[in-house]
Amino acid sequence: MKYIRRICCGFLIFLAANIPLLKYLLISKDIIIPKFGGIILMLLLVVGVIVINIVPALSNRRIPGKRLKICADGCELLIYFLISVSASVLCLLAALPVLFQGNKMTWFGNLACMVLVEALVFWSGIIRVYLTSAQIGIKWRAIGIICGWIPAVHLAVLVKIIRMASDEWEFESGKIMQAQERKDEQLCRTRYPILMVHGVFFRDFKYFNYWGRIPQELEKHGAVIYYGNHQSAASVADSGKELAGRIRQIIDETGCEKVNIIAHSKGGLDSRYAVSCLGMDQYVASLTTVNTPHRGCIFADYLLNKIPAAAKDKVAEGYNSALKVLGDETPDFMAAVTDLTASACQEFNRKVPDCPGIYYQSVGSKLNAASGGRFPLNFSHQLVKYFDGPNDGLVAESSFPWGEDYTFLTTSGRRGISHGDMIDLNRENIKDFDVREYYVGLVNGLKERGV
Repeated sequence: MKYIRRICCGFLIFLAANIPLLKYLLISKDIIIPKFGGIILMLLLVVGVIVINIVPALSNRRIPGKRLKICADGCELLIYFLISVSASVLCLLAALPVLFQGNKMTWFGNLACMVLVEALVFWSGIIRVYLTSAQIGIKWRAIGIICGWIPAVHLAVLVKIIRMASDEWEFESGKIMQAQERKDEQLCRTRYPILMVHGVFFRDFKYFNYWGRIPQELEKHGAVIYYGNHQSAASVADSGKELAGRIRQIIDETGCEKVNIIAHSKGGLDSRYAVSCLGMDQYVASLTTVNTPHRGCIFADYLLNKIPAAAKDKVAEGYNSALKVLGDETPDFMAAVTDLTASACQEFNRKVPDCPGIYYQSVGSKLNAASGGRFPLNFSHQLVKYFDGPNDGLVAESSFPWGEDYTFLTTSGRRGISHGDMIDLNRENIKDFDVREYYVGLVNGLKERGV
């Protein structure tokens, strides 16, 4: 049905874009249409184009969410544009030898009409897509603008943008409806609330969630979420102390007795320290570490040994100064990095044993190729691979496993799953890996265990 609609709408736009040529053909073929009837026909075509621009597809009214409706409408208009502009260009080329023999003004008039109508449909569609699509990102927006002036190439890029935006609204619509259908199941309503602990060099900002779209998805399914709110860079011991204070605060304010910790990257080491060394074992039901370097990073040892002390001090000073402005009270770049080395983690694991009565599990992922990661992980992937082997762009696969259960994730093909992908850092929909659904399953597993 949608294909018939697209062909019909594209054909209507094509007719409106070629009114001068249509009028010429009717006259040349002695097809007599009363003057009043001709005006009515043209008005109907113009009104039809306006209506299509306002409501490209009635079926899109059923799409949940205003943003997704607008994105879907934009995609439809761009598809209509591709159909109509292709037909219009072919029509103009076919009419060129005929009209240029004695009626050039009709041809140029038709060209002007075509440009006007097709531009209206194109800009109405592309603006909607650019304003609402999250998945095309800055990269494809820029490519679209640059390649928009290159004949043929601009059509190929437009098809790519339409495909990406269409996949987005269809996928996101499905997720919204799925969440609505199983809302009453409360899949993530665990006995104890979830404490989400960020990794190094990030903070829990109010308007930019470190965990991307994951917390909102968990809350849709009944989860109660809290955040670590600790500094971005500090030693494991100092970060552990901050987390211990945060756990006590949550217990005191809510009376929840315990929490389930989900910790990413260095946050897993910080959490282990708080649990094993600061008495938080009595307040923690489970600890799930995500892409945590439990055995450290050999390449970090190498870099710290090779980089001149003056350069290290300069970088540390710059970072610490910047993060004080952003909210860290006593950031310590060098302490954080040093505690992530393989040598430091070896000593850490010897001194920080797991506590009985707590469920420990871990998750890890792998980039299949450097190109699968966003900067700077696409750059660091090869460096980590040289020293540590297969990795997520930052941490080696061999460093992830910890606890009773371990899950390893990747995708088919060259993409893989990066260190940032595991926390939905880029809000990217990855083929073969729905990060939000993965976390729903992860937390549902905690619920099934009674924690």
